[in-house]
Amino acid sequence: MNGYDFTLAGAQLTALGSGALWWPGQSLLCVSDLHLGKSERIARRGGAALPPYDTRDTLTRLAADLALCHARTVVCLGDSFDDADAARALPEEERLWIARLQAGRRWVWIEGNHDPGPVDLGGSHLAELPLAPLSFRHIAQPGASGEVSGHYHPKASVTTRSARITRPAFLHDSDRLIMPAYGTYTGGLRSHAEVLCALMRPEAQAILTGKTPIPIPMPR
Repeated sequence: MNGYDFTLAGAQLTALGSGALWWPGQSLLCVSDLHLGKSERIARRGGAALPPYDTRDTLTRLAADLALCHARTVVCLGDSFDDADAARALPEEERLWIARLQAGRRWVWIEGNHDPGPVDLGGSHLAELPLAPLSFRHIAQPGASGEVSGHYHPKASVTTRSARITRPAFLHDSDRLIMPAYGTYTGGLRSHAEVLCALMRPEAQAILTGKTPIPIPMPR
């Protein structure tokens, strides 16, 4: 499996190159900030037209991760839709696609700031999910331990001999993991942003996503 193995609160985890988190001990796949329907929301609000393939691309990558790991539980860590109207505007073909991905699995939608309420799709809808020794929520809480969260879409950069590489990144230390955004068309917040530096311990790592995940000291 293409990933980087690490431990959080005693749980053995793998940061996948796609931006998903795999917890083999619980057969659990976690993805954050799918922002399904972003192109529809931007067009609806009069913004620049984007190719309307972001939801399809995101679901294609999610299907590939599920085919790889055969997860029994899927946790979508908030902001799964770009807003409530984007969820309601989801085409029937893509609703059926999500239903096929959900079949035979426990599927948990964690509430986010873009989608604070349940949507008309299968699965359960929770404010957060405690699953010892970890807790899954959308936005990190200062002082938490064993926490997996999203929301900030972290990105980090590394300079090689030939180029400077910037990618979405996992941020982790002994207390928490902040997930990268999984959705297509999602932007990102650089790891040296004040809010991320305040949340993460000095020894925190950034794991850059991509074909080969790259662990580096978290750039500050």
